[in-house]
Amino acid sequence: MKKIESRENKWFKRLNGLKLKKNRDKEGVFLAEGLRFVSEIPEEQAVEAFVVSEGFSAAHDVAIYEKKAPVLCIPDGLFATLCDTENPQGILAVCPKLDWDETAVFRKKAPFFLLAEELNDPGNLGTVIRTADACGADGVFLSKGSVDLYNPKVLRATMGALFHIPVFQDRSLEELSVKLKQERIPLYAAHLQGKDYPYDLDLRQSCAFLIGNEARGLSEQAAAYCDQWVKIPMPGRAESLNASVAAAVLLYEVVRQRIK
Repeated sequence: MKKIESRENKWFKRLNGLKLKKNRDKEGVFLAEGLRFVSEIPEEQAVEAFVVSEGFSAAHDVAIYEKKAPVLCIPDGLFATLCDTENPQGILAVCPKLDWDETAVFRKKAPFFLLAEELNDPGNLGTVIRTADACGADGVFLSKGSVDLYNPKVLRATMGALFHIPVFQDRSLEELSVKLKQERIPLYAAHLQGKDYPYDLDLRQSCAFLIGNEARGLSEQAAAYCDQWVKIPMPGRAESLNASVAAAVLLYEVVRQRIK
């Protein structure tokens, strides 16, 4: 275990820099923060280094982490400055960005996907990914203009689901719609002007849903890429649903139909 005592240490400066998207993109790595998140890292997933606070090191056996990657120990005060949470748990992992095989995803039997246009709220995106993972979705595709997948708040909201389900960033919805048509996978838009309910669809076959931006909903252009618009019934007075809630309703209808 290597100890770091100063802000001037090269490792500390690098870790601090990874809070910025431009540095994460440049290095191709991200920080997994918290004991729960770190515990979700698959055995086969590479880890460049684990970073622990002195308090964490005193209370836990860090030797189990040293079996996988080098461990860096930082004073509690300095460690806290690296974290996005108010009450850090004392452990971080420096991980290479995930590289999923999109071709393999499309080859799955009766795959179902979730597409999102410009999701901007980190908590919403993280919750969408976590829900898609819980539902056994085969992939999540994020359009250009969406919040960075490796934003600390997104990562925290996924609760480690990021390691379980393929997520593809900065995708062209037009190109994706063409790909889906080629693979004969219908694309449904969650749209307030839809005439059919998702419960009327046959979702036991391959399918994909597209949800829109939290504030604006789907753009006309994105909605036009879809094969059919569907609406979620809202007998109450609310005019719309939170994006992550809408995604959950649609994803769980796929689950409901497929577990019969």
